[in-house]
Amino acid sequence: MTYTKLSAIAFAFSTLIAGQAMAAGTDAPVTRDQVRAELAEAVRTGNIVTGESSARLNEQYPQLYPAQQVTTSASRAEVRAELAEAVHTGNIITGESSAKENEKFPQLYAHNEQDSKSRAEVRAELAEAVANGLLYRNIEA
Repeated sequence: MTYTKLSAIAFAFSTLIAGQAMAAGTDAPVTRDQVRAELAEAVRTGNIVTGESSARLNEQYPQLYPAQQVTTSASRAEVRAELAEAVHTGNIITGESSAKENEKFPQLYAHNEQDSKSRAEVRAELAEAVANGLLYRNIEA
């Protein structure tokens, strides 16, 4: 055997051993009965991937499996408020493009609440600019 073959084999074994050690973790080991129960539940609900497709069985054949319950902690009003905020800031995706509205049309959503100044602050800055000669004096402040 050549040196490169030996080093490749040694590297493969060390990777395997290191991967096993990292996967072990500090959690308590799962018993054989727990694994069997989890597998039985996955088969019953269709949460199992078979074949070359990455889709689970309950996604491929939804009529054969019970519908999964979706639990949310947000109320209807909270969801509506979040949607209104997303529409206001342009943080939504419309159409076939995966770009958000504020990315497609930045000029419409350029205002940031964090960078905004009060009317009095803007007037003070304008008066200072006029006093320093940076603007024409005929602009009312």
